[in-house]
Amino acid sequence: MPTYNKLVRDRIPEIIKRTGASFNTTILSETDYIKELKKKCYEELDEYAAADNDKDAVEELADLLELMYALAKVHGVDFYEIEKVRHEKAEKRGGFLKRIFLIDAD
Repeated sequence: MPTYNKLVRDRIPEIIKRTGASFNTTILSETDYIKELKKKCYEELDEYAAADNDKDAVEELADLLELMYALAKVHGVDFYEIEKVRHEKAEKRGGFLKRIFLIDAD
């Protein structure tokens, strides 16, 4: 039996069960849950960076977004609050759409 030791989506045990395979899971403490969410973000970001086509890139971005929703909840806000903060920062400092790459500044 392969060992995974990683946070998985909520329906993965159900999906594994339908295949007839056996598995073991545990429910994480709040502290471990946050730690594993952060690790999962890096995993999904690496997969996004490795994507070599738009379809795969969008799949990985969707995974990152799902993690953002979970992390927002952990921090006591909903995603609309995150979006509000994002919008405020974009108003004050701009976004990343103009492709500006800062070389240096005095």
